[in-house]
Amino acid sequence: MRLKAAVSLLAMTLVSLNCAAQDWLSLWKSYAAAFMDNQIRVIDHDAGDRTTSEGQAYAMFFALVANDRPRFDGLLRWTEVNLASGDLTSHLPAWAWGKGPNNKWGTIDSNSASDADVWIAYTLLQAGSAWKEPHYTWLGTALAKRIATEETAQIPGFGTVLLPGVSGFHNGDIYRLNASYVPLQLFLGLGRELPDGPWHQIAEQIPAVVQGSSPNGFASDWVEFKSGKGLIPASPGSYDAIRVYLWAGMLDPRTAERDSILKALSGMARYLHTNAVPPAKVKPEGGVEDPKSPVGFSAALAPYLSALGEKNLENEQMSRVQSEINSKNGLYGNPARYYDQNLLLFGLGWKSRQFWFDSQGHLITTWQGSH
Repeated sequence: MRLKAAVSLLAMTLVSLNCAAQDWLSLWKSYAAAFMDNQIRVIDHDAGDRTTSEGQAYAMFFALVANDRPRFDGLLRWTEVNLASGDLTSHLPAWAWGKGPNNKWGTIDSNSASDADVWIAYTLLQAGSAWKEPHYTWLGTALAKRIATEETAQIPGFGTVLLPGVSGFHNGDIYRLNASYVPLQLFLGLGRELPDGPWHQIAEQIPAVVQGSSPNGFASDWVEFKSGKGLIPASPGSYDAIRVYLWAGMLDPRTAERDSILKALSGMARYLHTNAVPPAKVKPEGGVEDPKSPVGFSAALAPYLSALGEKNLENEQMSRVQSEINSKNGLYGNPARYYDQNLLLFGLGWKSRQFWFDSQGHLITTWQGSH
């Protein structure tokens, strides 16, 4: 009887995971239909229909997870042509493209966004392996080298860091950093693929960046390092910071420093024990500025709550997520917003085992298995 019950439980689990996987693939298709045009650029309808390197980077990652190579290639092509002057090997992507003051479409901010650049480089390397395409590997390697040259810094008395972009984040002895720009698993993965780069050194400092951003258990969007003072939060935690919990929750349990990172972020779980909805904005000292967040925040926190073993809190957030699906368009929230759907694709994709990361930062997807 025990064997029969175990087999039955396994079968139910497999059915549940299969349904969740189908739901995720449906969300990906709905996202593509709502937020991509036939050029395959990702459009943020709430920001003047602009496209960001972040949007392109995340969509490339999701296309790889979905084994959607035609869309992956379209996203890569548009990004290279329109954000990188036609060549990702010699130009970091501009972070924003849209309608300029003269009503002409083109680059509206040429500065880079290093988190997007890292996601693109990482995804290209993983895609090269998964799809056995040397061009992706070559391109990802070249982009990673450019990131290492143009977007990293050696902070005296601290270590090697990823600057948020090429310009505007280092002034004298002040360095402005962002913990949501440095998912530890990506840097471990880049370090494994490209051991001669600065990736392991950056990875070594990520726990300290997260801890410095979260002195009272809540991540801040921005943190500043000043010589003699260390890391000090420089803003509340909001739309950037929600990703810090997400990346931490998706770390493999065997990842070194995972527990110290989760411990540094304990304030959010503590808050959810007495509040049903995660806050949209939290001051560094823990005071809530805006208690009502969009649905994507709940999805982003599901992996984090799972990692902490907070099953009841995780179920509560997932109930909120499921209550906000729009059956007409297959998206979440009303209206369905670009950034929310990205958080949902990450959180629900990880939760349904569409993808996960091993302890060395290697991406594993359902369609390719562990090879």
